[in-house]
Amino acid sequence: MTERMQRLARFCVETGFEDLPPALVNQAKRHILDTFGAALAGAESSVAVQARQVLAVGSGSALIWGTGLRANPGHAAMLNGIAAHALELDDTGGCDHSGAVVLPAVMAALSMVDRPVSGREFITAVVIGYEIGRRVLEACGSYSAHNGAGWHSTATCGVFGAAAGCARILGLSVPQTVSALGIAGSFSGGVWAFIHDGSLSKKLHSGRAAEGGLLAASFAREGVSGPSMLFEDVWGGFLKTLAPDSAHPEALDADLGHVWKLARCSIKPYAACRGTHSAIDALGLLLEQLQVGADQVEDVQVSLCGFLQDMCGGRDIGSLAAAQMSLPYALAARLVHGHCRLEAYDQGQRQDPRIAEWLARIHLEVDGQLSEDGEPWVRVRTVDGREARLCVEVPLGAPGNPLSDAALEEKFFSLALRAISRERAETLLENLWRLEQLESVAVLETPLQTFSEHALK
Repeated sequence: MTERMQRLARFCVETGFEDLPPALVNQAKRHILDTFGAALAGAESSVAVQARQVLAVGSGSALIWGTGLRANPGHAAMLNGIAAHALELDDTGGCDHSGAVVLPAVMAALSMVDRPVSGREFITAVVIGYEIGRRVLEACGSYSAHNGAGWHSTATCGVFGAAAGCARILGLSVPQTVSALGIAGSFSGGVWAFIHDGSLSKKLHSGRAAEGGLLAASFAREGVSGPSMLFEDVWGGFLKTLAPDSAHPEALDADLGHVWKLARCSIKPYAACRGTHSAIDALGLLLEQLQVGADQVEDVQVSLCGFLQDMCGGRDIGSLAAAQMSLPYALAARLVHGHCRLEAYDQGQRQDPRIAEWLARIHLEVDGQLSEDGEPWVRVRTVDGREARLCVEVPLGAPGNPLSDAALEEKFFSLALRAISRERAETLLENLWRLEQLESVAVLETPLQTFSEHALK
């Protein structure tokens, strides 16, 4: 095996809970909590219900969260991954949507071991998953380069994070973990074609990556070999194939075990693509600065990079998926409804006639001087001729501007209560806040299920 692959595999196998900084452990618990909330709310989304019908679930060892159903571990990983990403409320900044990939895969892997898994081991596996998924993305040249080339990194890179986390839960050796990562490379895939018509395929990517990672680790456990030259500059290699012009393989193991990638991840306060969040914050601050309401605003001008224009510049809001990828809609919703929470994306809210009026007064302009990784500038002009301009470099929810624990809990309850009772949600919350103290994370399963008739669809 190559030295780089061996280092990654040894990191997955040998990293212990005691190696994780306390602040990182706390952040891991926050992201686990946030992902469970997003998945519970997403369990009754149309795409999650349709996915359950396709897979004809009903029995198995792994729970489909927010329902009373079970499935085989691979299908459970896929279905819970789809639900976690279905409403665009899951975390970002990892592979990109690491929580919706890693947590469903690791939870499904728990049903494949015949021993109790402690909260400490569980946290460690999740952190490892975030770490590997992000490092593969950075080895591809990072977010704007890889996604700008048309690949959806949640799918293409997330599968490696899922494989790494599952390898840890399944107790794979270093050679087996090398094979798991290698097999994950063959399961990698996912493109941005959904952006042009708001199709739901994006929601499938997180689930497919979770399933692929779990399967990769499972095959490796049974002795199926995977390529050890996966990240080398060889024909058929992952980087040479998916990132031929932007590959930076050194990022795979640079400062491994010292710089933790989970620490750079964000928790979303808004039910929209992360690319819209800075502009949403900027608009709110500008309204405060100018001391005006929406009725006193003449128009809004956004200067943004070409990558963000391509990703979030659309004005098709006919479907939830399309609206959540639309920067113009996010700003219109902030002006009309006063917020960008999940309710602002309901069909009735999108069809408010004031939204159409505002969409005509929100203008996007590509600025070639802006970095492809940079945040947009927002200018607000008032009806009395005043104007102000602002760029929010660190939007709410980012590591440098995190949601408070109280705000995180408020978000969690607003989502979880769509699927489970208040009592179950409070039990789940309590156990997640003390996750590192649990002797077995099996106690997390009971509050994640419901037996209501509508959840059995």
